[in-house]
Order: sequence, then C-alpha cells, then structure tokens
Amino acid sequence: MKIAIVGSRKYDNKIKIKEFIFKCKELFGDNLEIVSGGCKYGADKFAKQASVELDLKYVEFPPAHFTHNQHCIREAYNYGKPYAVWHYFERNKEIAEYSDMIVGFIPEGVESNGTRNTLNHAEKFNKKVIIIN
Repeated sequence: MKIAIVGSRKYDNKIKIKEFIFKCKELFGDNLEIVSGGCKYGADKFAKQASVELDLKYVEFPPAHFTHNQHCIREAYNYGKPYAVWHYFERNKEIAEYSDMIVGFIPEGVESNGTRNTLNHAEKFNKKVIIIN
C-alpha cells in the first residue's frame, strides 16, 4: 500500500503523523510504502522522519528544480532544472497518480494550495483521500 503524506509546511504535530504511520505499519506491514513531496518542513519532514525511524520503505517526489537524492522515485534526469512554479503542481499530480491513498495533514485555519492541489488530483484519479487536522 502506497500512502502519500501531504500537508502544510506549517503543520507541526509530529506525533500525530508518526502515530498514523505506525498504525498503517501495523495494518500493512512490509507492504507499506510512504510517499512524500520531500519538503524540509511540516508534514513532509515528519513523514520522512517517521518512515526512517520505523524502518519503512520511503520515496519522495521533489519538484524538478530540486536535486535528485536517494529517496527520489523519478530518474535523476528529471531534476536540476531551472525553477518554475509549475514543477510543484506537476509533482503533486505524480504523487496522486503513484499513491494508493493520499492523507492530507492540514491544521485548522491553514489553507495549503499545494496540499489542496494534490488532493484534487487524487480525487480525479479515484484515490482514497483522508484529511487529518
């Protein structure tokens, strides 16, 4: 089961994300793969940390203007390109298409355009979507 963890860069409840991922590990065992956009802050950061701590398979989809790293699912030639804002939206679509389920961690009162974009793509692909505050 490929579960994407997406959310605001301002999301700060590390424990909630780790507990959610731990429950998923109990349910899916070795079949669990955590997917993220690779942001250094918020939900992406905590998803990566929890995945590493729990010894889970982890992949990420950074936007194309980032540098390729060991967790990138896409080939290296997809990275290191000049900055363009649309790289984020292209990446969000790829996350939604690749994952079986998308979980959005969105704090009360915070609207995240990137998270919303990923969730909208997920709905178009008929993927299961869960929102957690």
